[in-house]
Order: sequence, then structure tokens, then C-alpha cells
Amino acid sequence: MKLSSQIKPISYLKAHAAEIVRTLGEKGEPLVITQNGEAKVVVQDIESYERTQETMALLKILALGSRQIEAGKVQPAADVMKGLREQRKVR
Repeated sequence: MKLSSQIKPISYLKAHAAEIVRTLGEKGEPLVITQNGEAKVVVQDIESYERTQETMALLKILALGSRQIEAGKVQPAADVMKGLREQRKVR
């Protein structure tokens, strides 16, 4: 995806809103909107947005896991499984 071809001024957004919505749904590529020559917002279709949010959530989980490993807040899987089995027997 070449982002430079997806940059439009805000006046284009105002004049072509319906076309932009249709195109975003078909292409799945974001559109950068500029105001006074400066990039201000990114418009994208809902499916792409949802995928981005899911990806961000997974990356946050991975980062949290990495921080926990670095802090030594982990246990071997075998120990965890053994503890869970023991808890299950007690119930």
C-alpha cells in the first residue's frame, strides 16, 4: 500500500464523502485527510479498524507477558498444571 496516493485535502472529503466511503470499503486502504497542508486524520473502513484494534490488543498482551518474564513473575507450566490438578482434587 502506497500511502502517498491515499492523501486528500479536507475539501475533497467534504465533496466526495459517499464515494470515499464506498472506496474504503472496497479497497480496505486508509485515507489520510489533510488540513492546511498538514495530515490531521486517517479514515478507514470498519473491518480494517477492527483488525487494527485486535492486533493492538494482542501486542499489548505480548508486551505484558514480556514484562512479566523480565520481572521473574512466571512459573514453569508443569508446576502450574500440577497446582491446578491438586485444586481440582480438593473440590
